[in-house]
Amino acid sequence: MVDWLEKIDWAELLMEIGIIALKLIAIVIVYFIVKSIGNSAIERVFNRKKKEMSTGRAMTLESISRNIFAYFLLFIFVGFVFSIFNFDITTLLAGAGIVGLAIGFGAQGLVSDVVTGFFILLEQQIDVGDYVTVAGKDGVVEEVGLRTTKLRGFDGTLHFVPNREITNVSNHSRGNMQALVDISIPYDTNIDKATQILEEVCERAARDEAIVEGPNVIGVQAFGSSDIVLRVIGKTKNGEQWGVERNLRKAIKEALDLNGIESPYPRQVNINKHA
Repeated sequence: MVDWLEKIDWAELLMEIGIIALKLIAIVIVYFIVKSIGNSAIERVFNRKKKEMSTGRAMTLESISRNIFAYFLLFIFVGFVFSIFNFDITTLLAGAGIVGLAIGFGAQGLVSDVVTGFFILLEQQIDVGDYVTVAGKDGVVEEVGLRTTKLRGFDGTLHFVPNREITNVSNHSRGNMQALVDISIPYDTNIDKATQILEEVCERAARDEAIVEGPNVIGVQAFGSSDIVLRVIGKTKNGEQWGVERNLRKAIKEALDLNGIESPYPRQVNINKHA
């Protein structure tokens, strides 16, 4: 062992290690510089494209372009690192076998993700900024990648959904949305009077720029155990339906209070039987 150690030229070994370390540092620096320049170029291109297409579509294509560029750049980076250590990537791939590598690294799932993501983009099923339901998750699309789609839930949770799990897409952001408000009134209320009050509220609410059509009083929707349910429906711009519903509920409650119509509540009647 001692003889073997004595044969090592430590000065030359340290020099080689130093050269390798410098090359690695240089490659890492160049990698981050190229990545920054590439992302900036992609951003500038799609900022101009936003004038020619919808903002959501431009952001989606920008997201996927960044994704492809990142994978391509990472592949080149790994190739340079292998070359520093004198590893021949082509020999490594041929020796292991492409099929063997595909199975070993779970590439079947990866290919499925990429193919599904490609068709999602090709068919324009979702865009960045859309409110969608996919794989049992609701949220706003933040990014569409080659492998995963990122959804931001309304509670702030960021969901990473593999593209192969997106078998059905419910896009809630295409076309006008519907605001629906159900109002309960007591059984002893004059329905015609209550309907008139709601119609007056709807006339005032129609001035809201977020409302595209209506709102209108549909009429009696249901009979409850202690109330009658009246329904109001209107069409709104995308993403505005929740705000419109809140404003309608507030305005209707205030109008009913001004006209002396109370909120319904369960009533109990006690009957005393005398012997």
